[in-house]
Amino acid sequence: MSDREFSSNDDLSLPKATVQKIITEILPPSSGQTFSKDARDLLMECCVEFITLISSEANDISEKEAKKTIACEHVERALRDLGFSDYIQDVLAVAEEHKEQLKSREKKQSKMEQSGLSEEELLRQQQELFRSATEKYHAAPE
Repeated sequence: MSDREFSSNDDLSLPKATVQKIITEILPPSSGQTFSKDARDLLMECCVEFITLISSEANDISEKEAKKTIACEHVERALRDLGFSDYIQDVLAVAEEHKEQLKSREKKQSKMEQSGLSEEELLRQQQELFRSATEKYHAAPE
């Protein structure tokens, strides 16, 4: 993913609502300051350019190592090589937090898996509940 693969960043963007939410969290209305639409759009363009720069450098690093997957180490090295060493600690902390969230998601089982019943048995129970509810509905005095 070298710079030449992107003819322009016009096709690339970040969700405006997400960017606006971040701006609002950083610059609360109580501060009395506002962030113009033009400033938000410029910030989004800068963010896209930053992401493109880092990902392109990380890709180059992974290719030099004959890797097919860009790993956290490649992003870390890209940040360092491009002079953004100050960001590395925060980036690694977020990456670790993300890994922990993935682990906890993997451990959670769906209610169907927890029940220990087969799909056929669960379907039979559901049909029985519907039948029972229908009988109660028709038996209710009007």
